[in-house]
Amino acid sequence: LKTILIQDVEETTIRRYPSVLQPDAISTLSFEVAGRLTEISLDVGQKVKKGEVLAEIDTRSLELQVESANAALNEARSLAKNAAEDAKRKEELLKKKIISQAVADQSRTEAETTAARVVQAQRSLETAEENLTKASMEAPFDGIINSVEVQSFSNIGVGTTVATVYATDAFETSFSVSFDVVSRLAVGKKVQVRLADSPDVVLAGHISELGARADTVSSFPVVVSLDETDPSIKAGMAVEISIEFSVPSGAGFALPLSVLPFDGDLYPPKSPNEPGKSQVFVFNPDTSTVSRRDVLVGGVRENKIIIIDGLNLGEYVASAGVSFLREGQKVKLLPQSE
Repeated sequence: LKTILIQDVEETTIRRYPSVLQPDAISTLSFEVAGRLTEISLDVGQKVKKGEVLAEIDTRSLELQVESANAALNEARSLAKNAAEDAKRKEELLKKKIISQAVADQSRTEAETTAARVVQAQRSLETAEENLTKASMEAPFDGIINSVEVQSFSNIGVGTTVATVYATDAFETSFSVSFDVVSRLAVGKKVQVRLADSPDVVLAGHISELGARADTVSSFPVVVSLDETDPSIKAGMAVEISIEFSVPSGAGFALPLSVLPFDGDLYPPKSPNEPGKSQVFVFNPDTSTVSRRDVLVGGVRENKIIIIDGLNLGEYVASAGVSFLREGQKVKLLPQSE
């Protein structure tokens, strides 16, 4: 008989959840001014650097707006100058009682109105010059183009999405858990994220968001943010999130799944805080026999179950061929048994 010697104690179990890696944030890029695009040379998946020009608007119409605003300002200044001089002359004539007070007041009002038009024209020029500087779109950070929504030489309006880009140094993933599980989680809890396509790549992460409201019946969303990155990871990759939970009884013994007999019943726990029930065969060195024993299963860790009650340190548990064993059967240990 091949057996396992119970000698190691485990205090935690591990639950795994499949998910898909997503960028922590996707930035939607658009222009603040309307116009006609120049040639677009962006491709999905293209890497970009912060400050790199991604798209441009033809500046000819914007330059004409600057010229028009500048001409309007010069005209307003000229009118204001003439109105101010006229108001000054009218004040002198009023002192000599050549004109009436009403005529002088009208001239003063005209001077104030034209002066206000100068300020308005100045603001218009500043706006036109600022719009000219917005004709170029730059990457807000180092990242990857996620989508391109426009074509070269098309006319676009203010706020029209041109492209979306995401940073390569911040990823997250989300999945759903039951109420019993979400009640044992907390924001900030450490987790491990393993790439499905590259199992050797294991990254540290933490729970960044916990849903207080179920998406579906008894299904609560959990968001995990990665604390580190790897050159091989990309958005859309399948991942597995591993979360450690304390054993319900505080500690238990980790045994391979092969200790469970095929004809035995395994009653799963009703909740993560309650143990499941099963049976194993324990070897008695004094009589060289095996006996079936009821045990409580507190969870799993790696490919092992955690037995939290029914076994003791130093006991031998049958780990192979257990479905062929029967109560009180005499056996002989294999030399490699531990």
